[in-house]
Amino acid sequence: MTQNIYDNPEFFTGYSALPRSVQGLDAAPEWPALRAMLPDLQGRHVVDLGCGFGWFCRFAREAGARSVLGIDVSENMLARAREMTADPAIAYRRADLETLTLTEGAFDLVYSSLTLHYLSNLAALFDTIHQALGPGGRFVFSIEHPIYTAPSAPGWASNAWPVNGYLTEGPRTTDWLAKGVIKQHRTIATYLNLLILTGFSVLRIEEWGPTDAQIAAHPEWACERERPPFLLVSGGR
Repeated sequence: MTQNIYDNPEFFTGYSALPRSVQGLDAAPEWPALRAMLPDLQGRHVVDLGCGFGWFCRFAREAGARSVLGIDVSENMLARAREMTADPAIAYRRADLETLTLTEGAFDLVYSSLTLHYLSNLAALFDTIHQALGPGGRFVFSIEHPIYTAPSAPGWASNAWPVNGYLTEGPRTTDWLAKGVIKQHRTIATYLNLLILTGFSVLRIEEWGPTDAQIAAHPEWACERERPPFLLVSGGR
């Protein structure tokens, strides 16, 4: 089963205080770039994998989606999402993305934000996503950039290189909001080749960094120009 770190009280308390948790999508610096990758949502059926507090689910409905399903492994996340949602066209479901099943051809868009780098069995999930999309469907996701998931490889000194053991894929343990958070490090090539092998066409890739306008508004973001914190990908069926 996926590590359910979001039901750890210490982690959940810290996560709930993050700007993107309090203010939603507009507080996520990568959101404008990720939003630009989305197809027209009018009348579409959408599923959000790792929906968290349901911010994207509610956005999708406001953008005209006919139905939205939010899926998360965390009871804490889903409870907060349900508290914040009053829309019968949005449903929330608890499921482990490692063993997820979805109805064949049921969706026009599969969306996932900063979730897939927690999963070890990504090939099975990509297969599930591919069969769940109808013809012309889109798969749009963001992950922590592999530059960020590469440090702290076993046997590497943490101060040796900015990126440690980049080509050594597998679990990496970090202390972020709580001790012992496990993330799966993969190279960019692995993510993209897995998409291609699953049958997706790669439509757009962005190694996100702040724009000049964003840096003018948030000078503290300038350091993100040195190494991109997020990888954004759009795939088509």
